[in-house]
Amino acid sequence: MIQIGDTLPDVEVFEANPSHKVTTGQLFEGKRCLLFGVPGAFTPGCSKTHLPGYINDADEFHAKGISEIVCVAVNDAFVMAAWGEAVGAGGKVRLLADPTGTFTKALGLEVNAPALGGLRSKRYAMIVDNGVVTQLELEPDSFGLTCSLASSMIDRA
Repeated sequence: MIQIGDTLPDVEVFEANPSHKVTTGQLFEGKRCLLFGVPGAFTPGCSKTHLPGYINDADEFHAKGISEIVCVAVNDAFVMAAWGEAVGAGGKVRLLADPTGTFTKALGLEVNAPALGGLRSKRYAMIVDNGVVTQLELEPDSFGLTCSLASSMIDRA
C-alpha cells in the first residue's frame, strides 16, 4: 500500500472520455496537488459529501498552495464526466477515471465491493508534492466519511 514518502505510480487514467489519456506521472510532476479516491461516482456519500466538500473548499486549497484537486474512481470516463457535470466540479476538481482499477491497484488501495460492482477504491485523500506522497489519510473501514473529507484535509494542505 502507498505510504507517506512514496512516489505515485505512473499509470494512464482517463479524463472526460476514453480517448483523453492522462498519465499520473505527468499530472503530478512539479506540482503540489490533492488527490482523493472514492468508491464510486454517483454513490450517496461521494455525491452528497465527499466531492462537494472539495468543490466548495477549492479556493481555500488553492490559497494554501495546492495546484490541482484530483478525484479518482474505478468508473469509466463517461460516468466520471457526467458526475462532474451533475455536481458542478468543472474548474474546481478534476475527475479521472480508472476503469480497470490499474491505478488503484498500483496504490494498493483496492477493495472488493460486490454491492458496488466489484473492484472499487478505498476512500482516501493525500497531498502529493512533485509526485511524492507527503500526507495520506485512509478511511479505517475503507468507505467512511471522516479523515479523507475536505474539512479534514484543509489543515494538512
